[in-house]
Amino acid sequence: MFKSSLTLASASAVLALAFMSPAHAAPDEEAAKTLMKANDCTKCHAVDKTKKGPSLKKIAEKYKGKADGQEKLVTNFTTGPMVKLADGTEEKHKVVDTKDVKELKNLASYILAQ
Repeated sequence: MFKSSLTLASASAVLALAFMSPAHAAPDEEAAKTLMKANDCTKCHAVDKTKKGPSLKKIAEKYKGKADGQEKLVTNFTTGPMVKLADGTEEKHKVVDTKDVKELKNLASYILAQ
């Protein structure tokens, strides 16, 4: 009886901790910045000001809180859709040069955290 009570208490504690932890781990900021720099993302995007493209904060506002926000950002990084620039012109968005889904999701999470 004592053994089963201990097992039940342990299982309850693990379950409680699982619900207390965030749904998504915090992004690896340095890895995201390195990927952005390697792909020249910072030529068009800055954290808090509009350059040729919108700021990361503005992008985050658009997608934050949406169930498919991270997925939409990853799609944007990997498919090169047409995007409207700050001056009103349009061009194809550059495709991020990685096939690593973890890196792409980390970049999206970093942007959403702005």
